[in-house]
Amino acid sequence: MQSEASNQSEEKEASDELNLESIALMERVKGGDDAAFERLVLLHQHAVIGTVAKMLSNTADAHDISQQVFLRVWKSAGRYRPEAKFTTWLFTITRNLVFNEMRRRKRRPTSSLDEAEEKYHLGMPDEERYQPDAESLQAELEEVIEQAIQSLPEKQRMAVVLRRYEDLPYEEIGKIIELSVPAVKSLLFRARTQLREKLRPYLEAGD
Repeated sequence: MQSEASNQSEEKEASDELNLESIALMERVKGGDDAAFERLVLLHQHAVIGTVAKMLSNTADAHDISQQVFLRVWKSAGRYRPEAKFTTWLFTITRNLVFNEMRRRKRRPTSSLDEAEEKYHLGMPDEERYQPDAESLQAELEEVIEQAIQSLPEKQRMAVVLRRYEDLPYEEIGKIIELSVPAVKSLLFRARTQLREKLRPYLEAGD
């Protein structure tokens, strides 16, 4: 228990230090400091690209939209106020651009989710022609989990990605997707219930 508490304390300290550095860098970016902006991108690009990629299941789009995110950061620097954590502001910009892209995709005749479901069937594997080893099974399970996440409504999907992959607290997720903490917890509960239901045939096949 002491080790777990120590780890949590160290993680919080690291998060606080990152936030302070990011805020300080934004003050310099306001003055047009290119080096400060490059440092800011370096600190946060992995999280932004990873979040967008998991939301859209498309690496190429993830890089394009992540560039748009940081372009917004640069253009909005003069209006930035450190009223919340920097990552809250950054992921709010990310959310807006990702949701816009998701809605644009819905207007396409064939959505990326349809294509994903053709590639990664969420049902039970064909045992007669497919008997993977443990490593392959784990890799495919991760793909199936990601595709199951893709099937969630946009706010549920964003909450799951931010919680599962970025380990953000409920309070910060709530600010990003504009919901109260109880609403975030309810949203995540419903999302996890849906994910378990979608993954059940696959998990039972692996028993």
